Order: sequence, then structure tokens, then C-alpha cells
Amino acid sequence: MTLPPVVFSDGADFFEKLSHRYTTHRKGLFIMTPSGAGKTYYCKNQTTPDWIDGDDLWIESGAQPLVEWWDMGVPVINTVEQRCDVITAQAVEKGFCILGSINFWYKPDAIVIPEWDLLVKQIKMRQDSGEYDGGMTDAHHEQVKTHIGIIEEWHTKHGVPKFDSIEKAIEALTKDA
Repeated sequence: MTLPPVVFSDGADFFEKLSHRYTTHRKGLFIMTPSGAGKTYYCKNQTTPDWIDGDDLWIESGAQPLVEWWDMGVPVINTVEQRCDVITAQAVEKGFCILGSINFWYKPDAIVIPEWDLLVKQIKMRQDSGEYDGGMTDAHHEQVKTHIGIIEEWHTKHGVPKFDSIEKAIEALTKDA
């Protein structure tokens, strides 16, 4: 299966509509985490709409397809990640704050790597909740481990701050905002 092609267009209307649903900030941010770290949970339960679940942003923009692209091989994964990076860069430039696990070249402001046992537990809870909305499952533990290694490189090779929870990362990045 191949991905449907995309074209670039003027995104002013897209981001204008997004600004009616989410808060724009003086400085946009991107926090990267592995699948199952709690991004969707955090975004659904925040008291003010400050953070956007990256999956929602990327799906709505057309960058992320509505298929299990993460099982379609490295060339497809790389294509989707690069598409999503373009949207992430535009959103951050517009002052939006994004929690996501898709990234190829766009440098995140922080990474979150939960303890492995907690991450496995959260993946299992999401999978068994009856509200599974996509992402890695128990069958993908090796892929999650590989992805964590890739995410870790943002910290080890590029000095991106690393946290063990979304809440700690957000607190550190927004304490002076």
C-alpha cells in the first residue's frame, strides 16, 4: 500500500480555525514522547486548551494518514514523519503547543521518556480501555523500544532536555511563560 499524495497549500484558514479551539502562545512548543506516554490523555484532560495532541493536528492537516502507517516499513514511516514535521514547524511558529510522537528532522523543545514498566502499563490500559484510538499496542514493544532510542538521540546528540513525565516537561518549559 502506498500513501496518498499531498500538496502544499495556503494554511491560513487551517491555523485560524485551530486558534478558535486552542490557545496560541507567545512561543509555541513541541514535546516529543513515545506512543503510549499519555499525550492524548493529557490533552483531553487539560483544564484550558493549551496543548494539542499531535495526532489530531497531523490527521486534520492531512500530514498523517488514517491507516496504520507505522507498520508499512521505514520508507513510509520516514515520509509520514517528514510531512508531520512541516505541520509541527508551522504550528509552533504560530504559537501552538504540541505533544506528539512523530518526528523526523524538527528539533523538539523537550523529550519525555517514561519508565519502561509505566509505559508498558499505559499502552496496555489504552489498548484494553475500549477507547483505543491508534498507536502502538502490546504487539509493538520492540518497535516502541526502537523509537525510544531514536527519541533519546535528541537528548544525547542535540542537548534537548529530557523528562520522565509530560507534566514535568510542561512545567519546566512554561515556568517563565
